[in-house]
Amino acid sequence: MAATVTLEPAGRCRWDEPVRIAVRGLAPGQPVTLSASLRDEKGALFRAHARYCADAHGQLDLERAPALGGSFTGLEPMGLLWALEPEKPLLRLVKRDVQTPFAVELEVIDGHDPEAGGLLGRAVHERDFLAPGVRREPVRMGRVRATLFLPAGTGPFPGILDLFGSGGGLCEYRASLLAGHGFAVLALAYFRFEDLPEYLNNMCLEYFEEAVDFMLQHPKVKGPSVGLLGFSKGGDLCLSMASFLKGITATVVINACVANTIAPLHYKDMIIPNLSSDPGKYKITESGLLNLVDIWNDPMEKPNHRSLIPLEKAQGPFLFIVGMDDHNWKSEFYAQIASERLQAHGKDRPQIIYYPGTGHCIDPPYFPLCRASVHAVLDQPVFYGGEPKAHSRAQS
Repeated sequence: MAATVTLEPAGRCRWDEPVRIAVRGLAPGQPVTLSASLRDEKGALFRAHARYCADAHGQLDLERAPALGGSFTGLEPMGLLWALEPEKPLLRLVKRDVQTPFAVELEVIDGHDPEAGGLLGRAVHERDFLAPGVRREPVRMGRVRATLFLPAGTGPFPGILDLFGSGGGLCEYRASLLAGHGFAVLALAYFRFEDLPEYLNNMCLEYFEEAVDFMLQHPKVKGPSVGLLGFSKGGDLCLSMASFLKGITATVVINACVANTIAPLHYKDMIIPNLSSDPGKYKITESGLLNLVDIWNDPMEKPNHRSLIPLEKAQGPFLFIVGMDDHNWKSEFYAQIASERLQAHGKDRPQIIYYPGTGHCIDPPYFPLCRASVHAVLDQPVFYGGEPKAHSRAQS
């Protein structure tokens, strides 16, 4: 019996769009296994599967049918995407080239493990990162190394600077998806990219000021200010930008520290030292992964006060997104420090959104959870925390 796999939208859609998966042509109540797989640009394989039973009409709709087991259970219409796991351990699924889609292969297999039989149906769904009309423009202006994503239309558009963490390089997938929602987004690199420094040694806020000025002077960016979005180390850089630079209207940080971390930060005649740490306080999990959450010293202790970022100087509001199972930073603790500091200076407290069961890396919707991977700078496997279902809820 041949089964037909139908997808809505058919053919291709954006990575952050939900897709409706259905199967027709099955026998009433027939047990089947659905599997999803994709290969990243380096050929690494990621897979997920779930067991289902067709309804009385021989149909299967993942928006109505609960998974009976496999990579996930229950009613999870997008489970086959957010539950993808690497065939080789410690690999993280990221999109390196947003100009090409990910091709997700879906298969329907007769029966359930260990009695699974032959292939009944198959479909390939392309999931891309550039909405129709979105323009991708590499930026090499002065010292700035970045990529600007502009939505379709004449604009001007609200502008965002998007910064990632201590892995370095230039990450474009979040910026490209945001551009599809009407924002002009500058994905900004600040080390380990082209002629930028290879390591985080000394950071100069003037570099980020130059990037803000580039956005504010761009004819497609709606002034007189821009927003900031930062993750991990990129988060504390965004907090510093909001505190010292002009033209910042709002700041969103994901699992970030309220102190300057990793490297001293210079701006004009000022230096904010980095928060000290004790690498000897790391722990090793049962799986042999580095748990770094306890190595950072308390920024509220007097010897570490100079590393605190003066958030009270900022003009715009803050949003802190906190993964409650973050094993890199004490993100909840840092968000509370920010709230108390702002209120102590007569400022509005930040909005804080807490996500239980979510680890360090909260990427766009339907990116699979990365509990652990080899850190690009440390070159060692680091434990990030989190559980797949909670992670997918937080992403959405």
